[in-house]
Amino acid sequence: MTQEDDSDRMPADLEAVLEAADEAEAAEAAERERSDAPPLPPALILAVVGLLCGFATIALVWLSERGCERFRDTTNCGAFGLPLLVLIVVVAVVLGGLALSRLAMPHPKLIPFLGIAFMVAVVIGFLTGQLDSPWIIAVVPALTAVTFLLANLVARLLERADA
Repeated sequence: MTQEDDSDRMPADLEAVLEAADEAEAAEAAERERSDAPPLPPALILAVVGLLCGFATIALVWLSERGCERFRDTTNCGAFGLPLLVLIVVVAVVLGGLALSRLAMPHPKLIPFLGIAFMVAVVIGFLTGQLDSPWIIAVVPALTAVTFLLANLVARLLERADA
């Protein structure tokens, strides 16, 4: 093939073709983003994400206990306990932040940080003796949902104080 043959196959106005393709992609993206469902209330989104973070925290604590039990023959992790708990808190904050940012909520990093921190403070302050009880599986996620709502209130108050 010669260069002349290639030029015959190229469209006359390449920019127009590229513009049309970009417009088609933009139309498809707008169609995908459009939703006929009404938006969910922010309080509901925060409570559900808080519940999920609470369940994730309970699951990660349970997994760490099983891991310590397997390797140390006791659920007490010893020197690894505090780093494991810090890791669990970080993972819960990151998961909450990812969920809130995907749902386009304001303050997607501050709310999970404060919500998990408030939950940990309440658990350490008031529920330390009852952590082996089966009802703690329901209490921690519910508490985390409430602390996420409280964290949203604190974030909004901080936002007003900055303005």
